[in-house]
Amino acid sequence: MKIAMTGTSGNMGREALAEALGLPGVFLRVLLTRKKKNDKLERAYKKKYGARIEVLRGDLGERETCEKLVSGMDYVVHMAAVIPPRSDADPKASEACNKLGTIALIDAVKAAVPQPKYIHISTVALYGNRNEKHPFGRVGDPLLVSAFDHYAMHKLAGERYCLEAGLGCWAVLRQTAMLHPNMLKDNVSDGLMFHTALNAPLEWVSSRDSGYLIRRILERDSKGEVPGFWNKIYNIGAGKKAMQTGYDTFKDGFGIIGGSAEKFFKPDYFATRNFHGLWFADGDELETLFHYQRDNPTDYWKEIGSKHKIYALGKLVPAKVIHFFLFRRLLNHPNSPYRWRKDGDRARAFASFGNAPRPARWDEVKLLSKGDFGNYDDLRDVRLARERGLLLSHGYDEKKPMEAWTADDLRAAAAFRGGECLADGPVSPYEKVLWKCSDGHTFPLTPYTVLRGGHWCPQCCAPAPWDFDRLSKRSPYFAQVWYDSHEKDENVRYELAEDGRAEMIGFEDAQ
Repeated sequence: MKIAMTGTSGNMGREALAEALGLPGVFLRVLLTRKKKNDKLERAYKKKYGARIEVLRGDLGERETCEKLVSGMDYVVHMAAVIPPRSDADPKASEACNKLGTIALIDAVKAAVPQPKYIHISTVALYGNRNEKHPFGRVGDPLLVSAFDHYAMHKLAGERYCLEAGLGCWAVLRQTAMLHPNMLKDNVSDGLMFHTALNAPLEWVSSRDSGYLIRRILERDSKGEVPGFWNKIYNIGAGKKAMQTGYDTFKDGFGIIGGSAEKFFKPDYFATRNFHGLWFADGDELETLFHYQRDNPTDYWKEIGSKHKIYALGKLVPAKVIHFFLFRRLLNHPNSPYRWRKDGDRARAFASFGNAPRPARWDEVKLLSKGDFGNYDDLRDVRLARERGLLLSHGYDEKKPMEAWTADDLRAAAAFRGGECLADGPVSPYEKVLWKCSDGHTFPLTPYTVLRGGHWCPQCCAPAPWDFDRLSKRSPYFAQVWYDSHEKDENVRYELAEDGRAEMIGFEDAQ
């Protein structure tokens, strides 16, 4: 089995590489950038795996590099990504990797003879902000990328290109929140942690289980055991045991240094919206096929604490001291919502908080995980969520298999999105048809990309600009979740200026 991989220097990629090479008879070709820090990694690969691994140095955006990477391969696993906070600080790097590099790689896969099977790692960030009103999501839900989220914006474009490229054999896996060994260290270097809404539903999967999933896909598919797997989108979840909230995550994470959200922070430090996260109502689909879910967040955090004994010293230091020396500086980081309010960055601050009152004390905060919205255990039960009608509608008869879709189904889905489907006669899930959005833009997309993917007009929903206040007034599809965290009279459009500044149009109307 010959496998090409990108992103093997990342948390998921490291695990996937080791897992794949744990299979017999595997040859691996990996792409590393020309950065000097990767010289050491290349030597380590060669020392450990010898002739079983080939290292190619270059960048994803280079056509010849991508062609060399995929040539003669049976599988291509694309995990490379520029993620937050780097994507926030360097949008050009995000675009170069997450969008343009992805496009170049897919083009190389499509041109290769024979064409390898392509596994595309996408992200939960495409779904945008969720809260306690609709914490469960699934493939087919609207993609409402959060304002100013470069990572999600570029990953959206890369995923859509994958779906529409006409590849012979592909799978899109939308990765959920991921735990990894350097979790705590990485989250005390930037204001990113304060983007996390306290009631955001987060379903944590470990980097270890994510890498094991890749192994299981390669292993089972090479034996012909999963014939119905390909040419579909899946959510990478970890099950009920891994369903937490932002608040839970701070409780577990900072618990290993003797702290908690209450000890270290004030509640108004954290954004109340414009984040991303879901509990997956369909996360069992991959588990049923590949049986990869092993870890749970609580035990994983304990493992991190046991591996980094220095964290235990935090239990000996007063919380006020830790706050002063560690977290106070993060509040003033340029990527912190607290700093946005302080500096008068109205666009980012309004996107993250809206006009809702910001509680200054913890006893003023209603928390999902403390039962303030009902029994927490029941709220994390997928079966009960379905019975209570808490899953979003997709606007057509979802009981039908996609092979039975008709033009009427497509028209119903388009109308629910505020637009039209211009198809007439027989339709096929993977053959492009013409659609029209509420702004009159016409665009070709496959029925699968729209109905099962959740994608819509490439102009209106690129983004940027982020214009979901206006679009939700015309689209019941968007409105059913957008108004969980936005007022109907906000009427704001978020944009990026040429110099990268965050802007908003209609702010005065929102006051």
